[in-house]
Amino acid sequence: MFQTKRRTNLILGTLSYGVIGLVMIFAIFPLIWTFITSLKYESDIITTDLQYLPTRITFDNYVAIWNRSGFTTLIGNSTVVTVITLIICLIIGSLAAYGFSRYRFRGRSGLLLFYLVIRMFPVVLMLIPLFILMRNAGLLDSRFGLALAYTTFLLPLCVWMMKGFFDAIPVDLEDAARIDGCTRLGALFRVILPLARSGLVATAVFIGISAWNEFLFALMLTTSQGSRTWPVGLQLMVGEFQLPWGSFSAGGIISIIPVVILFAIVQQSLVRGLTAGAVKG
Repeated sequence: MFQTKRRTNLILGTLSYGVIGLVMIFAIFPLIWTFITSLKYESDIITTDLQYLPTRITFDNYVAIWNRSGFTTLIGNSTVVTVITLIICLIIGSLAAYGFSRYRFRGRSGLLLFYLVIRMFPVVLMLIPLFILMRNAGLLDSRFGLALAYTTFLLPLCVWMMKGFFDAIPVDLEDAARIDGCTRLGALFRVILPLARSGLVATAVFIGISAWNEFLFALMLTTSQGSRTWPVGLQLMVGEFQLPWGSFSAGGIISIIPVVILFAIVQQSLVRGLTAGAVKG
């Protein structure tokens, strides 16, 4: 009986690790293939015989991205827009989530449902109204205006995520801080937010990645090199009769480097935040 149970556990464990391995290969293989393609000559990319490993290695694709696409300007624009979006979403979203978590008022469930419904609609439906609003406000083709546009569909995500983290923090800790003389905002900034730091990091990572990789709004709401973001700059490299796959692959690798570095820095806080938000205290 014991040997049968042990054998069953061994088989289940092997199958589990096999499935995990297949999922990892499925997720990592496109990144590896993109990196390999970025090191190939253009003549070695489009061939009749598929080459898994490059016979010749070159860094010309990375040099071409640097020289031809306004690399520093595009990366700078993406960084500025992402940072502004993060600041707006985290400040407004944290305050709104705290209100939803701690207060009980008429229409609370309806507002939360409204935020959820916003996420259900395709963001392309907001393009024309946002374009008209920003044109009338003079924010069209500006980095701040683009950050406001990103906020329209990222703020609901921030509110819902932060509300889950605030719900997991006992109200008694906040009441104790208020008894000691803290105001409501003082308790929020001195007690609640430090305890929800991991959740704040997890929310910031999701918002930052979404803002960094966003393409449609950046394409439609920017027209000049001074406000265009990195994904739009890559798309504009497409020629009428040519697709520079090597340069595209190099650009893709460059675009994910900041995301990888961010994950490496906040990995532990991100994991703690995701697990904390899944359990209500």
